[in-house]
Amino acid sequence: MTDIKHYAYRVLWSAEDGEFVATVAEFPSLSWLHADQAQALQGLVDLVADIVADLEAHGDPIPEPITERRFSGKFNVRVPESLHRELAISAAQEGVSVNRLVSDRLARS
Repeated sequence: MTDIKHYAYRVLWSAEDGEFVATVAEFPSLSWLHADQAQALQGLVDLVADIVADLEAHGDPIPEPITERRFSGKFNVRVPESLHRELAISAAQEGVSVNRLVSDRLARS
């Protein structure tokens, strides 16, 4: 059974709605609005629990929590040739690989 508390929940203030909006990465179509931040989160957690129970009852696949997925540490990104050149020059000037340079810059963002 999936532990719904392991999902990637997020609660932000929505100026447009004038309330807090709770979202969950594994179910991008779901959200819950409430004037109270904690209640927005609780409303969404309860909704996710109902949906997961329904999926389980029907034998449908249940999204795996992102926090429990295994990642290789590798991903490919296509960039313009000019940017690749700039990155290669910067990496050479810093005495590191392009991968290390990009990884360091991503970590700082």
